[in-house]
Amino acid sequence: MQSFSQLGASSAVVNALGATGIERPFPIQSKVIGDALAGHDVLVRSPTGSGKTLAFGIPLVDRTAADGPRPAGLVLAPTRELATQITDDIRPLAHARALRITAVYGGVGLVAQASSAAHSHLIVATPGRLEDLLARGAFTLDAVQMLVLDEADRMLDMGFKPAVDRIVAACPDDRQTMFFSATLEGEAGRIARRYTVDPRSHEHGESASRGAAEIEHRFVATGADRLATLTEQLESDPGRTIVFVRTKHGADRLVKRLGREGLTAVAMHGNKSQRQRERALAQFERGSVDTLVATDVAARGIDVEHVTHVINFDPPHDRDAYVHRTGRTGRAGRRGVAITLVDNSQRAQIASLADELGVDHGLGRGSHSTPARGDAAVPGDAAARGGERHRAGGPRHGRKPSAGRHPGSGSGSGRAPRREPAGTPDGPRRRRRRHQSSARRGGTQSAG
Repeated sequence: MQSFSQLGASSAVVNALGATGIERPFPIQSKVIGDALAGHDVLVRSPTGSGKTLAFGIPLVDRTAADGPRPAGLVLAPTRELATQITDDIRPLAHARALRITAVYGGVGLVAQASSAAHSHLIVATPGRLEDLLARGAFTLDAVQMLVLDEADRMLDMGFKPAVDRIVAACPDDRQTMFFSATLEGEAGRIARRYTVDPRSHEHGESASRGAAEIEHRFVATGADRLATLTEQLESDPGRTIVFVRTKHGADRLVKRLGREGLTAVAMHGNKSQRQRERALAQFERGSVDTLVATDVAARGIDVEHVTHVINFDPPHDRDAYVHRTGRTGRAGRRGVAITLVDNSQRAQIASLADELGVDHGLGRGSHSTPARGDAAVPGDAAARGGERHRAGGPRHGRKPSAGRHPGSGSGSGRAPRREPAGTPDGPRRRRRRHQSSARRGGTQSAG
């Protein structure tokens, strides 16, 4: 495997990576960094937890001049949590190259954020808040040389396509574009092809299930008392755990119900203020609380080390949601466990979803119905007695760990053609289509 230096990263960036303990590139970084540093547009299908942030972060930093116009680089992300995470990951590299980077998202003061962003070389932003600042004239995107769309499929799912179209149209036609998505099928693929020119395409080598070697998938039968099944899973196999529910109200209610069972948990969802969300995430990251109850949108982009378990208390509504949820564990080569609670009414739906992903499930239907490792759901009496569960002992989540135990340890269409001047050193000659000019500065949307 090539080193970061061999891929073309500068010595300043290589040293900054080494200072954070990162010595060798992940597979997706090895595939993408060379093409990106050469100035090519790239399309990348890669799951969360694969190391994609540095795959675009290293070229973003190394291809930005400290004495050039600002902002020169823009990263769009669907949520404030992901925007913050990306900024934190890239900041050490940016500082090593004397670059300033700012995260732009809702829930904080506009004036200070606008001033910081206007003076930054790199901006990582949610679409809604970025449009707010552009509409106020805080800065323009006329100098953007590199545009990154991270988790683009999720931005589409969240309804950000009109805002993203306007933002892309506000960037120069001769920019470099890097498009990262969990899928390049359907609408995400069409948008990717419209935003890029002669892109180099890369796919991560793992299946959508993120690889059996990293994540153990369990499907646990449950009866009417779903809470009892959840508490036994939490107590019998301790670790840092994210529990997924479908609704904001459901997250708050589940935290209260777990509290009555003696289990401490914190909730994260869209109705929480930015301060509340940051506080909950900080408690979870440092291990003072082992269980985070979250909705899909709130948890998008969470990258917390040593998440050992993901539990689907409410089943995911489709394969993308399952991949996103389970992608919170088994990250960076670590092992993880993904548990889905299944009652009789959900058995066929979950079996079909697991079959589509190629995950063994033991639910008695389809080509992957051999028993999965761990607590595979079983037919008949298992559901009536609340599911087949671990019986091993262990400290209850949320209680003080025993001495020596570390909490969380363990297992534009319409754009007119335009060419780069001949001999431009920054990348290949390109033609781009211009979005309709009426979309160039239109409208605002609530921050992401």
